[in-house]
Amino acid sequence: MNITMIGTGYVGLVSGTIFAELGHNVTCVDTDQSKIDKLNNQGLIPIYEPGLQEMVAENTKAGRLHFTTNLSDSVPTSDAVFIAVGTPEGEDGSADLQYVLSAAESIAKNLGDKFTVIVDKSTVPVGTARKVTDVVKQTNPSARFEVTSNPEFLREGHAIEDFIKPDRVVVGARSEQAKQVMEAVYKPLTEKGYPLLITDVESAEMIKYAANAFLATKITFINEIAALCEKIDGANVEDVAKGIGMDSRIGSKFLQAGPGWGGSCFPKDTKALTKIAAEYGEQVAIVEAALNRNEDIKRRMADKIEQTCGSLTGKTISILGLAFKADTDDMRDAPALTIIPELLSRGAKVKAYDPEATEQAKRALPQEVHFCASADEALEQAHCAVALTEWQEIRNLELSHIKEKLAETNLVDLRNLYSPEQAQKLGFNYNRIGF
Repeated sequence: MNITMIGTGYVGLVSGTIFAELGHNVTCVDTDQSKIDKLNNQGLIPIYEPGLQEMVAENTKAGRLHFTTNLSDSVPTSDAVFIAVGTPEGEDGSADLQYVLSAAESIAKNLGDKFTVIVDKSTVPVGTARKVTDVVKQTNPSARFEVTSNPEFLREGHAIEDFIKPDRVVVGARSEQAKQVMEAVYKPLTEKGYPLLITDVESAEMIKYAANAFLATKITFINEIAALCEKIDGANVEDVAKGIGMDSRIGSKFLQAGPGWGGSCFPKDTKALTKIAAEYGEQVAIVEAALNRNEDIKRRMADKIEQTCGSLTGKTISILGLAFKADTDDMRDAPALTIIPELLSRGAKVKAYDPEATEQAKRALPQEVHFCASADEALEQAHCAVALTEWQEIRNLELSHIKEKLAETNLVDLRNLYSPEQAQKLGFNYNRIGF
């Protein structure tokens, strides 16, 4: 299949690269000339995702993956054109569709004579496919096309595995012709037994929001249970999570208590779902509660640190990990963006380290934060170490080594990474989640 992917951000670059890996001829298009030049000339990718840079290089060398700023290079001969541009959160919490509709207009101007499937890959509200259809028809009345919905379910840090070994592929399409094109696009996966769900367009659009809202709510639930366990002598959230996760109706995934959720999807998508519901005269009260409680949970982490250290005035706090989760450099809505300013407001000094997200964090956090080049630098003479992101590098730190570096033996483990028995043996004032 000939595929055009519009957008070389997280979704577009991952999707385009793996479609090429699956054997399709893929052209990724972006308006950012410098980004395209780096991809073409230096093989440099604009995001951090394990294994992606190597896969980009391999498929570019094999001639299956191409990068350009010119839609006319590929759209006229494409079987499917994917829209994978940003849908940033608007001021009212709804998804901003300006980039999606602009891409639709550009596609329309470049469509050839053949039937083309235009695919909404970006996370978009219900009804977007109809809006894209209207834009294409108005721009190019003679075009032969159909707009389908194909939401992505990629976890940052695990995107390649999630794409190649999906729980399911969801496609919303109206005509048999469009369905056949999308079946051909995903044939390399369905031949291996991975399920393809073909439904109506509106259901496909809703599935993405509903899935993310459910997962976000599940995390908020276990974080609330963790807070309760901390008040009950003898209860611990890890055993509770294991016990309820063994129920096949519940499942164990997304039951790891922590400092709250963030990233590019959950905050934006849950807010967008509440706006969609309001537009239709409905309320998603559970999702709204999860949103509000998640912010409370993030702020509670600063309380937890202060409870461990006492007054924070003049204390140096070492923050280990800044990205919202491990194996990504994404700082969007990361718990660090709430916790660190709160610590500063209480008089603390903050030293911070992250293996990949430092440059993004510098743009998002107050200038008072001292960014470090290593975990050792961040730990040196700090009054408290805080494990905030579950990077393997941070997980692998020896507690004895942490103790040697600190001025005071305070350790707040917001990801439950370390052995409480060892921490106690070494004399740490150790505080973790849900115990």
